[in-house]
Amino acid sequence: MSSAPPAKCPFKKRGSLQTPLPAELRGGSAARPLQSARSLPGTPHLLKHFPVDLRTSMDGKYKEIAEELFCRSLAENEMRTAPYEFPEESPIEQLEERRQRLERQISQDVKLEPDILLRAKQDFLKIDSAADLQSVGPPTQPGVFPLAVPSQVPFTDLLDAAKSVVKALLLRQKYMGLSLQSFCRTTARFLREFSGKNPDSRAHDDPPDTPVAADAPVHPPFAERHPYETWDPREMPEDLGYGLRMVDGVVHVYTSQDPTDKSTELDLPYPDLQEFIADMNFLMALIINGPIKSFCYRRLQYLSSKFQMHVLLNEMKELAAQKKVPHRDFYNIRKVDTHIHASSCMNQKHLLRFIKRAMKRHLDEIVHVEQGKEQTLKEVFETMNLTAYDLSVDTLDVHADRNTFHRFDKFNAKYNPIGESILREIFIKTDNRVAGKYFAHIIKEVMADLEESKYQNAELRLSIYGRSRDEWAKLARWAVQHRVHSNNVRWLVQVPRLLCFFSRFGRPPDLCAPQAPVLQYLYYLAQIGIAMSPLSNNSLFLSYHRNPLPEYLSRGLMVSLSTDDPLQFHFTKEPLMEEYSIATQVWKLSSCDMCELARNSVLMSGFSHKVKSYWLGPNYQREGPEGNDIRRTNVPDIRVGYRFETLCQELTLLTQALQGAELEPIQEEGGITIALGTH
Repeated sequence: MSSAPPAKCPFKKRGSLQTPLPAELRGGSAARPLQSARSLPGTPHLLKHFPVDLRTSMDGKYKEIAEELFCRSLAENEMRTAPYEFPEESPIEQLEERRQRLERQISQDVKLEPDILLRAKQDFLKIDSAADLQSVGPPTQPGVFPLAVPSQVPFTDLLDAAKSVVKALLLRQKYMGLSLQSFCRTTARFLREFSGKNPDSRAHDDPPDTPVAADAPVHPPFAERHPYETWDPREMPEDLGYGLRMVDGVVHVYTSQDPTDKSTELDLPYPDLQEFIADMNFLMALIINGPIKSFCYRRLQYLSSKFQMHVLLNEMKELAAQKKVPHRDFYNIRKVDTHIHASSCMNQKHLLRFIKRAMKRHLDEIVHVEQGKEQTLKEVFETMNLTAYDLSVDTLDVHADRNTFHRFDKFNAKYNPIGESILREIFIKTDNRVAGKYFAHIIKEVMADLEESKYQNAELRLSIYGRSRDEWAKLARWAVQHRVHSNNVRWLVQVPRLLCFFSRFGRPPDLCAPQAPVLQYLYYLAQIGIAMSPLSNNSLFLSYHRNPLPEYLSRGLMVSLSTDDPLQFHFTKEPLMEEYSIATQVWKLSSCDMCELARNSVLMSGFSHKVKSYWLGPNYQREGPEGNDIRRTNVPDIRVGYRFETLCQELTLLTQALQGAELEPIQEEGGITIALGTH
């Protein structure tokens, strides 16, 4: 059979993806700032205070690189069998083999002519001139090594990588500030010290108006009265008199009810489309840049090796510190399921029992309208020729199996009990003929199980698709009417990214944390939370033993375990504990590893600052061991201190590389001093 022709792309293609970044990114004199409609925090007005010019312009090079990456991803989508796995022959592995061969060649040809040896060394180190070769030569002082030693790249490549990585971190800080979200305090401090000025950050920080004593109990006090019990629309806040108007997809706010009076518009900062595209193109060009990929890949490998050394030296100390804590162990520390869909938060046995109870107690209740005719629950099951006695887990058929691997169409069909979409509408929808009554009841049963376990919590997800203006009102009415509230649950409303269904270009390119070492390194530096569901991935697209979670954990990324869809992937009454137990057995996680994952899940969850203060300790927002309370988290200070020191060392390596001339030596590891010279 002949293979299908590659997908056509309307964009112009370039010859190679491994094009070096333009002069603007390398701090050239031709750099010019981006022009935007409004002054934004963290944008070029801040960059001008930096000793190194990190500004760039949205020119043709970034745009072409981004378009080529998008086109190639579209062309490879149909041929890709495992989109989330490392390819068998990655460019980094080929580069490593090539470097090793050249290294052997240099050692064998040491007696050859000097010019041949010089060319071999230049090829090995990817440099152009003899002057550059001298900059990475032997140390001038005993015990002092050039900066290329820890990263195994020339100083020029390190400088370019540092510029690009720091600019990407600034972009992250800018957008987090605009969306009133928090940014990693340690990273923000290094960026602030590097710039020499406190940036105008709008990141939301909970005010310190909820002090918790050091000896406070681990269980926060909750009001006995239900929060929806006294709900009354008349008690809603008064109308402030503001007007709203949608302009090019952005809501503009006016101090008067008349939005046509532009003089009353509030100056609320936001990134315009041109600026967002420029930032996106920069990140996409950064992710596929060859030298920066090699630099980030080596830093990640260094972090992995360093953690293995830490485990060899301190594993017994960590275990001894945990044993000294009275009463506390993995089972009675707080854990949050950071990615779980409300429509499948119950297991298959739970749903089966609930449907059987409904068939016995509510047979005559009208639950559906078919072609203008109302149907009772009894009539619905009669059309399927089923009784309560006939139902079983096998007939329900909602559990993922081997046939769902790489088949999202079959995975989505599993949401329909007995293969009938009408049962999905009746039992696991908020907007139906019974106003979501059955779905609310089963959600409350799941909440009761969480409250009984006491230390397990969940962030249940519901979706808003934007198909109608009253979606929010209907969802709020369902929550209040059925009182779906629990102290162990934090509701999360998500807006699914359905661009691939509406766009003629198909699905967007896959840029996941294994295929993109640059992106993975940025996630580490910014400590961005990653909720991972190994059992879900194992049934859909990535086998369990190839899941990168243990690798991410060893490198220090902010990862947590989650269940995703217990209805399809789990068997027990406690799916989150099932996820932890399997991960521990397969990857040989230590008790400290499990507790660190649990602590990460609380930190990255949406629970309030006051609740986290009880669960993690009153000083949990402080940096390093000062923010850890082993009596509540069961995570030793040794582990928290290691994570903090390692992150600080990576940030120091980047920021001091950009300082330029005559810097103090960086103490990266005990006994190894790295001197930064003038380039």
